[in-house]
Amino acid sequence: MNKPAGLLVHRTLLDPREEQFVLQMARDQLGQRVYPVHRLDRPTSGVLLFAFTPEAARFLVAAFMERRVTKRYLLVVRGVVAQEGVIDHPLSDLPARFLPECGDGGERGAVTAYRRLAVAELRVAVGRYPTSRYSLVEALPQTGRRHQLRRHFKHIFHPVIGDTNYGEGRHNRFFREELGCSRLLLHAAGLTFPRPADGREVSVTAPLDDAFSRVIGRLGWDAVSHSE
Repeated sequence: MNKPAGLLVHRTLLDPREEQFVLQMARDQLGQRVYPVHRLDRPTSGVLLFAFTPEAARFLVAAFMERRVTKRYLLVVRGVVAQEGVIDHPLSDLPARFLPECGDGGERGAVTAYRRLAVAELRVAVGRYPTSRYSLVEALPQTGRRHQLRRHFKHIFHPVIGDTNYGEGRHNRFFREELGCSRLLLHAAGLTFPRPADGREVSVTAPLDDAFSRVIGRLGWDAVSHSE
């Protein structure tokens, strides 16, 4: 499924008041049970994989754990990132409020490869500089830690636009008020995985939603995003 930004994948104790979930929407739409294979953060949009049987779900979960699945994301970050690079920085899968109780922080290896697709420079002083620069990035996470992409790009001082947890408030406000976009600009654009029935490679993609597409257009990146 192409998950909309703002929806939870399934019910969680962290937000017990929420009543709408992608898992239930998928079951209602298809008229049968489906089994979640992986997760996307609530504000993230894009490819979300479900299985029709528990056996297929176990096969696909194992494929994710064994790194036989390729995940491709598009994101907009503050500043100009390097042309390409690898972020190798350990992360914890625990919510931040639990970390002080965990000694070493419960950190595990986390790796993200990325490449810069385009840059835009606006003659607007959002921060202390007379212009503001942004990058369109393709990211290929090699691991699946909690909020990995958001935390990794914050770690290299290029936070994802629209990120209210790890981002830069002034730039988020500029995109919200001047570009009409209040969502997190992080999208799961593609997924390649082995088919449970025979192991053959399957690739699926998900188009950007209207809000993300408008930002791409306003920043002059239409040609780049369509070619990708």
